[in-house]
Amino acid sequence: MTSPFPHNFLWGGAMAANQAEGAYLEGGKGLTTVDMIPHGKNRLPVKLGQEKRFTLREDEYYPSHQAIDFYHRYKEDIALMAEMGFTVFRTSIAWSRLYPNGDEPMPNEEGIAFYRAVFEECKKYNIEPLVTLCHFDVPMHLVTEYGSWRNRKMVDFFTRYARTCFEAFDGLVKYWLTFNEINIMLHSPFSGAGLVFEEGDNPEQVKYQAAHHELVASALATKIAHKINPHNQVGCMLAGGNFYPYSCKPEDVWMALEKDRENLFFIDVQARGAYPAYAARVFREKGIAIVKEVGDDEILKNTVDFVSFSYYASRCASAEMNAQNTNAANIVKSLRNPHIQVSEWGWGIDPLGLRITMNMMYDRYQKPLFLVENGLGAHDEINAQGEIEDDYRISYLREHIRAMGEAIEDGIPVLGYTTWGCIDLVAASTGEMSKRYGFVYVDRDDAGNGTLDRKRKKSFWWYKKVIASNGADLD
Repeated sequence: MTSPFPHNFLWGGAMAANQAEGAYLEGGKGLTTVDMIPHGKNRLPVKLGQEKRFTLREDEYYPSHQAIDFYHRYKEDIALMAEMGFTVFRTSIAWSRLYPNGDEPMPNEEGIAFYRAVFEECKKYNIEPLVTLCHFDVPMHLVTEYGSWRNRKMVDFFTRYARTCFEAFDGLVKYWLTFNEINIMLHSPFSGAGLVFEEGDNPEQVKYQAAHHELVASALATKIAHKINPHNQVGCMLAGGNFYPYSCKPEDVWMALEKDRENLFFIDVQARGAYPAYAARVFREKGIAIVKEVGDDEILKNTVDFVSFSYYASRCASAEMNAQNTNAANIVKSLRNPHIQVSEWGWGIDPLGLRITMNMMYDRYQKPLFLVENGLGAHDEINAQGEIEDDYRISYLREHIRAMGEAIEDGIPVLGYTTWGCIDLVAASTGEMSKRYGFVYVDRDDAGNGTLDRKRKKSFWWYKKVIASNGADLD
């Protein structure tokens, strides 16, 4: 059987420091935004920046504090990835492991040593690390002292941190992402960018000014990476998925276009090197005035080498969208699509939507794509034989890999594929462990109980076969 995937295609899985590592104060690490986000009813107001949470409370459970203890178990976990045949592993560096407060002049050597050990372990098995610099975790000191990304000083703090990473891990890491799902700051400002709103703020002004600072920081980091090692490949990262018009009514088509632009605004800047023409009117109508420094527009011309993205579901938009009819299951609001099935958590399952999204993005940017998150969150049960028969996950991944193969046949260059949550971890959306994504089961529940023991699921063996056949054998 022939495969549409190129011979050097990178197969693997993805996780994030804040959802996997735990050890939230070990090794000199400082507190981050995600460490303040509890499980339960207060989670959403904190994520949205509506409720200030600058101190931990004793009456709440914080899933990130121990997570799945990757910090102490990384050798075991990377060995499991190697057993599946991974050639790439996407993870993130916790900014506060290297700079506990975020504004120190010198990094924490213990943090550097930890990540060096992780990347060396990957290299032992010929696994390429794909490393995100900022995956939804800003050092809390930068939030309380500076207001996080609303403050221009963050550009210097971030570029110092980025330079430290590029220098410390030179030769171990060549694939880098600057900000994870950068567009999510519009929808979940505290978890996305450490933003908390004050009385009298125009939230749109705050978010887009913070976005400008992140975009400048991302462009500078890209420039630094290329200067330190010309072989470094730097990507941006989008929470992807096209908006479909809910009907062929022209107003619905226009709303879908506007929603796509809102989503793609950041990548338009990072991949093209300038603010898009449509931004001027959007800013004017929202009362936004971006404060730029001299030279910012020149800095933004340092564009990324590739465009990475997550894809879980497509979305629907109409002119009549409102709080009553949008799907509350996802932080990016959309209408339920009556033509597709949904997951247990209400996310639309749309493999063809992945091909549509990939074609749209390549048409728009003409840069290689990298699908760095894709997966199905589901409840997994251990049967009487002690096995986890997650055929629903296999089915989801099979159809999405097929769609990705079709996109490659359409002529799109794709660097690789990393499924989300290759080992069960804390769900960013809900803080649950029961919303499982992995090929490897982790014995832990939503309240933090369990042995943390790892167990291979049926999908583990299926994905191993997929990788071994370079995507040719999906049965």
